[in-house]
Order: sequence, then structure tokens, then C-alpha cells
Amino acid sequence: MATMSDWGKVEEPQAKREDSSLFYEDMSGFREREFPMLLGTTYLDHAGTTVYPRSLIEDFSKEMMSNLLGNPHSTSSSSQYSTRRIEDIRLQALRFFNASPDDFDLIFVANATAGIKLVAEGFRENAGGFWYGYHKDAHTSLVGVREVATTGHHCFESDLEVEAWLKGSGILNTPKSQDCLGLFAYPAQSNFNGRRLPLSWSGSIRFSSLSRFRRRGLYTLLDAAALVSTSPLDLSKVYSAPDFTVLSFYKIFGFPDLGAVIVRKESGSPLQRRKYFGGGTVQVVTCLKEQWHIKKASTLHEQFEDGTLPIHSIIALGCALNAHERIYGSIERVSLHTSSLAKDLYEKLSSLRHWNGLQVCKIHKDFSSSYDDCNTQGPVIALSVRNCAGEWTSNYEVEKLAFVKNIQFRSGGLCNPGGIASSLGLAPWELKRNFSAGARCGNDNDIIGGKSTGVIRVSLGAMSDARDVTTFVDFIAEFFVEHQHNPAQSVAPAVSTPAKLFIEELTIYPIKSCGGWSVPSTVLWDVRAEGLAWDREWCLVQEGSRAALSQKKYPKMALLKPFIDLKNGLLRIRHKRPRGPTSKTAEIAISLSADPTQFEDIAGKSTARVCNDNIIPQIYSSKEIATFFTTAIGTPCTLARFPPNTAGNLKRYCTASLQPHQGAASSKNDDRISSASVTGSTDASSSPSIPRPILLANESPILTISRSSLNRLNQDIHVNCPGKTVEASAFRANILVSEDATSMQGTQQPYVEDAWQNMHVISRTSHAHLSPPGIPKVTSFEFLGSCRRCQMICVEQHTGERGQEPFVTLAKTRRFGGKVFFGVHTALSGTTGARIAVGDQVIPVRHGEESGLAGFG
Repeated sequence: MATMSDWGKVEEPQAKREDSSLFYEDMSGFREREFPMLLGTTYLDHAGTTVYPRSLIEDFSKEMMSNLLGNPHSTSSSSQYSTRRIEDIRLQALRFFNASPDDFDLIFVANATAGIKLVAEGFRENAGGFWYGYHKDAHTSLVGVREVATTGHHCFESDLEVEAWLKGSGILNTPKSQDCLGLFAYPAQSNFNGRRLPLSWSGSIRFSSLSRFRRRGLYTLLDAAALVSTSPLDLSKVYSAPDFTVLSFYKIFGFPDLGAVIVRKESGSPLQRRKYFGGGTVQVVTCLKEQWHIKKASTLHEQFEDGTLPIHSIIALGCALNAHERIYGSIERVSLHTSSLAKDLYEKLSSLRHWNGLQVCKIHKDFSSSYDDCNTQGPVIALSVRNCAGEWTSNYEVEKLAFVKNIQFRSGGLCNPGGIASSLGLAPWELKRNFSAGARCGNDNDIIGGKSTGVIRVSLGAMSDARDVTTFVDFIAEFFVEHQHNPAQSVAPAVSTPAKLFIEELTIYPIKSCGGWSVPSTVLWDVRAEGLAWDREWCLVQEGSRAALSQKKYPKMALLKPFIDLKNGLLRIRHKRPRGPTSKTAEIAISLSADPTQFEDIAGKSTARVCNDNIIPQIYSSKEIATFFTTAIGTPCTLARFPPNTAGNLKRYCTASLQPHQGAASSKNDDRISSASVTGSTDASSSPSIPRPILLANESPILTISRSSLNRLNQDIHVNCPGKTVEASAFRANILVSEDATSMQGTQQPYVEDAWQNMHVISRTSHAHLSPPGIPKVTSFEFLGSCRRCQMICVEQHTGERGQEPFVTLAKTRRFGGKVFFGVHTALSGTTGARIAVGDQVIPVRHGEESGLAGFG
């Protein structure tokens, strides 16, 4: 294993280690005072960005209000003040990294990625091209440089391979041309699992025997963005420092959004080959008759800071540097503090066991790193959760639970393709297969072929404390540790007890993710292949992106209450603010007709995004409509429609399927219903080759839940939350099935719908619309599979407020294969429409049973 040089190393004498927490003990309540935004939440994504302190924002506000800042390209007094402050802060930032301004220059850029791109642009212009090598732990932005390396590139798969290369052996695909530049890039700390790579490589490369680069030079690019958030970077030893170091200041201070490239002045020549020039980087430019320019040459930074600098962000950086020193004393103390917390978190997670002794958490730690040594490991833990059978738990499911518990972390591929692939054992062919199967970073399709496609990353920061560690460990223990005597999951009973069932409620949701409308009990309602009439035919789309909005991100959508006014042919939407002095109800009415004059011209067929599907909706052109919904939701949006039989090929189809906990599916057809008038045929819909159309619903045309299941769920909720009751509206179901009042006591069967294959709805003669009179009409439905739930069911539909129930309880009682289920996806059997009503009798058919209608009528 490669060893680190003294450069960048953090010494940890015992006295200093014991002193590392004093700034927390001495500043009682400092987190509550400096970081009020953390109240009630557990923030564990400091590797993404850390949290800015209140005093930093206050200092920045005072600075902005006290001084007039002009454009530094002018000569006015305000401009000169800006220039002076920028240069002072540039020097202050260099001092933060012990970089002498005699040996280094600092170029302000947007972020670390922009710095990498700047370096790549310079190397790309070399006449002899350049060769590029990068470590497998590199961030995606470092990997991307390979696409402009004209003479080849190579990914080093291990530290040992790098060491062998430094000794002049063991690498393929290196350039033969002596005019070729070389660039080797690697992260100081992996943004995947926090392991820290040898900083000694920069010096080793500078004095290596890599003769193939001797004429033109082999340079090093260090991605320090992840490291410097909680660790010192000491550039005082110029001979062993990287040629180019990129970083993002928001990872250290939380604010401002600004980055830098720190360049060894002796190594700046490759950058100067860049051909592009921007405003402020040249002395003279000619355009007429002759075309030439003269670049500025006194400093490196003035050659590459194109256009006007982000003056206010640089001023904020000065405030951030001062605030960081005032609050924490030094970055070394932050390093020791976060390392101590990370060790504690690692040990506690590693100790979690299922009843059979299997570890709950797989920690993706490199063999060369240790949580006892902050020189080899940062305060980051990459982990995967598995059940007692050793099967991976979906990261998406873990994150959904974390959302309702207000715990923030990151999951997915983490922009580290090499680290993810090597740690999860994903071969290139598997990555291609996963992509073809719909796997995308951040979506719910994250276990394919028995392998996880990503990980959970928990990262600590300067203001983290023991409470954060305890909260996360308790969270994993509460929901993912399986005990031998766990109460049985709530599943369908093995044998059905006869009960009279009926439709208690029919509900439609005209606008996707907005409130529901209960169909009156006196009305027969149309059912189509796409679902109940008018259900989820409209949606709200964000201006610009045209992405459909949902209550997951905009819970106040629940306060929009659409209802169908059939008499006047209108969709009416009411918006009521639930409480406060401005509480009032607003209303807008929209025609149910498909009058094309209501919509934007779709000649260009602009698409919208709904549940990862592209559709071509009809978008309303009325500014009044857009203003109504924008005001209600608080984000620029408008209404769009996706009616049945939409022309074009961008239709949507059902994706629901039976789940393992439901038992085997039966494809047996009900061909014995002879004495009743049956709508539809099970033949067409039982074939998997015939897709079922849907409008804007997530997975299926119809969602069904049962009253007995809801009652059982509320009983389970009452165990931990006495008095708490969840209404049926939380689940946004279309059909609520209930036991008839005449059913025998004790016949309620919670979750029996899991075992249903079909459902026959019988319209009785009490419906005056039936013809011929006195003959019941039977409408058959198929159950397609259990409904996988997300945290949206925790939005209280009357107030738009988020809570923790019922998802927390369902996660303990209705989780199968790591996924939470409640309700059943449903579809009309066949394609012929039907009509049903509240009060209609329901006859379910379990998997493998007969139709249940023999002799009926």
C-alpha cells in the first residue's frame, strides 16, 4: 500500500485530540444559534454541501449594506474598492491552504468542475496533444476530461497500479510522441466513500523517471473538493504540491457558491495555450481589417477570469473565511472532530445485526483506509442495507423513510462511476443492461439482477454532533433490523370468511396530485379502459421544464379541490388556504370540452414529463389559468390535459405487476357468468401482450383499497400515536370497498385484497338507470398487483401539511422485499366501457378460485 508523505498530513497528538471538541463545549448552544435551519432535522449530506452559519450571512449582509461595490474593470472609487477587496480575499484564500502567493496563483471559477474544465481546455490546445490518466475513484467531472485527451487515456484501477506506473512499469496505452503533454488526475478524497488517497503522488510524479513525458512534462491535477470540506490542505511545500488543485468553497463554508483553481506558477504554461479569451483577460483586441489580440501577462489569474468576476460571491468568501476561523478556530480541529464522529458512526452501524447474526449494513470501505486515521479516511460512510436473508434493500425505500423522519443524506451513483462499479461489482455489460432496464440515478429501479445500482452516503460536517450519529443509527435499527420474534407482517388471511362487500366510495382526481372529488351516491359513473371517467386527465406542469408537479415536492397541491360540474360541462377548481388571517377560497372554472382554442399550438409537439414518461399534452394558453395555479402552488406552472384517445405515439401504459407476497397469479378466465349482463371480457386483458392504457396515473388505471385494511392500519398507528387516525383520502384511491353493515361481526379481513385476482361489481335494481329493469349488470375488474407506496401518503389532504404517518407504520407492518405496499392496482376487464356506483355489491375472487358468480341472478 502506498504511504503518504508529510505533505498534507494531519498530526494527532493526544492533547490536541482531547482539545478538538472544546469549541463545541465552550460554545453552548452554538448549533442552535449559528444553524437554526438544522432545527428538527438531521443533515448528513455535508459531502454535497455543508451548512452556512447565521453569522456568515449577517456579516455578508452588513458588508453589502455598508459598501458600494463597482465593476472592477472600471477606475471609479467603487470599482477600485472592489478590486482591492478581491485581491485581499484572493490572498486570504491562499493562506487558508498555506499557499504562498510567490509560488501559487488562485483563479476564481464557478466550482471545482469549472476548474477541471479550465485545465482541460488548456491541455487540449497543445499542438502535440495530451495523454490523460485518472484514478478509478475520480469524480465524474474528472473522468470527463478523457474525452478531449487526443493521444489516449487510462483509468488506474488501484493505488498499486499507480505506484507501479510511477516506477516506470505496468501501464498500457501511453503516448509515444515526445511532444505530448501528460496529465494525471485524482481525488484527494473519494466523494464515494470518503477514503483519502496518497497526496505524495504529486511530488513523486514530478521527480519520477517517466521519460516519455520528460521533454514536454507530466502534470498533476488534484481534485480537493471533497477533502477540504473537513480537512486541511497544506500547500507550503511547493516541490511536492500538485500543479493544479481544484475545489469548491461551498463544500467548506456552505456559502458562497464559488470555486477556485490553485496553480503552481511554474506549471502555468499549459493553461496559457488556451485560445479563447474573454473580457478583462486581454490588453488589446483588433477586429477591423486585422484580427489579433494581446493577452494580459502580469498574473495567471487575470488571463483566465473571463468577464466580470462574481464580485459579491468573492466578498461573501471573505466573510466565510472569517466566520469559519471565528467559530471553529482551525480546519485541523474540524478534521479531528468529524473523524471522531465518523468513527463512532462506523462502529455503531457495523455492530447492527439481524436475529441470525447477519450484518444489517454493508460498509463500502476501502481496505487501505481506517476510521482510526483521518489521513486515510474522511468523515463519510457509504453503505448498503440488507435484510436477514442477505438481500439488498432498495436505497429508494430507505430514502423515502428518511424523508418522513427528516433525515437528509444522498443515495445513488454519487457521480463516482469507478468507485460504484468496483465496490458493487458491476461489470460494463451489467451497467448497459441496467440502463436499458430503466435504471437512472435517483429513481426507484435500483436493484437489478440481485445487485444494487447505488449506495447510501452519509457524510458529517463541522457542525455535526453526536445527536446526528444517534439519530441515524436509531433510524436504521428501528426500520431495518429484523428480530427473531418480530410480529408477523400484515398479510391476507389464508382462508376467506364470507362477507358482504360493497363500494363505499368512488373518488376521482381530475388533476393529478391535487384533491379528490367523491362521486355522489346517486350517480352511475363511467369506467373506461384508462380508468374512471375524468380521473387524472389533467396535471400541473412547471413552466420551462414542462415536468408534471406532484405533492411529493408541492404538498400544498392537496388544497386544490377540483370537482366535475356535469350540468354545466365544467371542471371547477377551488383553492382554500387552510388557516390564517388571509384564509379565503378562490375558484376557477374550465370547460370539459376539448375545444382546441383553449390550448397552445402544439404543432411543435412540445413534450411534458410525467413519471419518467414523455407525453404530448394539451397545455392551456390562458394567463388567468396559469396565474391561478401559480399563486396557489407558489411555483410558476400552468394546467395541461392528456385526454383519452390522444393522438400520437407518446401514450402511457400500465406498469403494475403482481408482487411475491400476493401469491401466484391465475390467468383463468371467468367463462361461467351466463345469467347476468357482463361488461367486458377477461380474455383481452389477461394477456400480458396487450398493454393497458393509462392517462396520468402513476402505474395503473384504478386504485382500490379496503375499509377493513384501513381500520387495521389505524389500529396499528394507535399503538404508538394514540388518537392519530389516517383517512382513506391519504391513499388517493378510486374505489373504497367495505363490509356491508349486515355482515357478521368479526368478518372484517384486513389486507384480504392482496389475494384477490378479480372483482365483480354488481349493479342492483335500485339504480333507476338500469335497463332492462330488474336485471343486475356485472362489471368485472382485474387486480394487477399491490401498490408500492411513497412518502406522499403522509401529506394531510385537508391542510397540505406533511407528517410521518401512515408511512412509518406501514414500513413496519406492510413491507415486503424491502418495499412498502397498501392498496391494489386495478383495471377494467376488457376494453368495453361500463358504469358503476356507490353502493354496488362487490364479489371478489381469490387467486385460483372460481368466478364466484355461478348460479348468480
